[in-house]
Amino acid sequence: MKKYLFMIIASLALFTGRANAQRCLPKMQGIEVRANMADGFNPGGNDGGYSFGAALSTYTKKGNRWVFGGEYLLKNNPYKDAKIPVAQFTAEGGYYFKILSDARKTVFVYAGASALAGYESVNWGEKVLPDGSTLHDRDAFIYGGALTLDVEFYVADRIALLANLRERCLWGGDTRKFHCQFGAGIKIIIN
Repeated sequence: MKKYLFMIIASLALFTGRANAQRCLPKMQGIEVRANMADGFNPGGNDGGYSFGAALSTYTKKGNRWVFGGEYLLKNNPYKDAKIPVAQFTAEGGYYFKILSDARKTVFVYAGASALAGYESVNWGEKVLPDGSTLHDRDAFIYGGALTLDVEFYVADRIALLANLRERCLWGGDTRKFHCQFGAGIKIIIN
């Protein structure tokens, strides 16, 4: 009788489905790579903008996380029939609060705030435009912050797809202070 009871328990343990991996545990780390559109969706036009970034995220208690990374943003400002590129190179440090997740820990929604600092280059330092006009905007160090709404969707135990909506506000430069970004990315859990 004990033999049959043991076989029933063993078969229930083996065939009742697999256990989901534990996610967002304290001290887990992941590397994120993102691509965003900046200030609207117009990639081929004179006023298109985009950004690329990479970050290291470390989870804390309750699934919240610290994020440290860098980003490159390029925004083209229209001028007559040409465009004037404005490039921003920024470093980020921020904290993201988990505001929602499903019971199986497949989808997570985060709201976060970050401090940003970096450098802004207007027309790659060229002061004279092709038509002979002089550009008065200058390259400068920039600083500020960002508010982010972030969604993670785990497709495997160590791989998550990302979607984000972000508003950046940076001072110190001569160009626009606010940039709205939206985009997608991928995260790979490294430990």
